[in-house]
Amino acid sequence: MTRPTLTQATGPAHTRILGLGAARGSKVVPNDDIVGPIESSDEWIRQRTGIVTRRRAEADTDVLDLAEEAAREAIKNAGLTGADIDAVILSTVTYFHQTPAGAAIVADRVGATPAAAYDISAACAGYCYGVGQADALVRSGAARNVLVIGAEKMSDFIDPTDRSISFLLGDGAGAVVIGPSDTPGIGPTVWGSDGGQAQLIRQTHSWQEAGEQGWPTLRQEGASVFKWAVWQMAPVAQKAVAAAGLTIDDLDAFIPHQANMRIIDQMIKQLKLPDTVAVGRDIADMGNTSAASIPLATERLLREGQAKSGDIALQIGFGAGLVYAAQVVVLP
Repeated sequence: MTRPTLTQATGPAHTRILGLGAARGSKVVPNDDIVGPIESSDEWIRQRTGIVTRRRAEADTDVLDLAEEAAREAIKNAGLTGADIDAVILSTVTYFHQTPAGAAIVADRVGATPAAAYDISAACAGYCYGVGQADALVRSGAARNVLVIGAEKMSDFIDPTDRSISFLLGDGAGAVVIGPSDTPGIGPTVWGSDGGQAQLIRQTHSWQEAGEQGWPTLRQEGASVFKWAVWQMAPVAQKAVAAAGLTIDDLDAFIPHQANMRIIDQMIKQLKLPDTVAVGRDIADMGNTSAASIPLATERLLREGQAKSGDIALQIGFGAGLVYAAQVVVLP
C-alpha cells in the first residue's frame, strides 16, 4: 500500500521590513540625576559610555504599554491593520509574567487576534533573533505578515547604587512588520551563544530567592563584556555581510546594539567601515534599551535623514547569555 505524502507549506522567496515603529520612555534622565548613589560624575559616564541622558518610562507605564505603542506605529507604517498580522514575536527580559506570553496580550491590543504569539528571551540580541525568525516564518509559508517587537522597561530592574550597569539603562520599544517582497530585503541571520560566559551579564539572584534577598536587579562584568563585544562581535558582523553576498563597502548604515559608545567606535575600526556609512548612536540620548535598542536607533537614523528607505544596513545585537545575532536588511 502506498503511504500518504504530507503537504508542507511554502512561502515567498523573499522578505523585507514593511514598516517600523518606536516608543521611548517619556522621562529624560540626565547623568547628574543618577551619579550620587554610584559616587560618579557626568564626565565619567560620558567618557566611559558616551551616554548624556537616558529615557525612562513613568511608573504607571509597563513594558507592554511601550510594546503596544511601537507595534501600532509599525503596523500603520506598513500600510496594514492588526487583522493582517499572522504572528507576533515579542523580545523582552523585563516582562514580569512568565505566562501568559506578553506577545499574546499585545496581539489582542492591536487587533491581531488570532495571530500566533510568543515571547523570546535573548536580551540585547532579541530583536535580531526575532527578525531572523520572522524571515523564516514568512518564507516557509507559516505566516504572511509577522510583527516583531523589542521592548524593555529596564528601569524596573535597576539598583541605583550599582556601578556596573544601572546607569546605562533606559526604557523603550521598537517594532517592525516583516512580510513578502519581490526582491531580497533580509539577509541570512548569523547567530549563536556562549553559555560558558553566562555570568558576565546576569540577574543578581533568581525570583525564587526574591523573598529572602529582595528584588533581583542586573549586574555585569564590564571589562569582560567590553572585550567580548569588541573582539568577538566584529567577526560575526563580517560573516553576516558575507552571507548576504555583500562587502563592507556595499553598506549604507551600521546599526549595532546600543551598549556603549566605545564598543560602537571599536567595532567601526574592526570592520573598517567607510566614512560614508551612517552609524546608529542613539545611546547618547536613550541609554541601553536592550532588545529595543536596534529598532530605536534605526528609527532615529531614518527620522533624522542620516539613512533613507532602501538603504542597506548591517544590524547586530549581543548581550546576556552570552548571545548574539546579526543580519543585513534593507531599510523600510
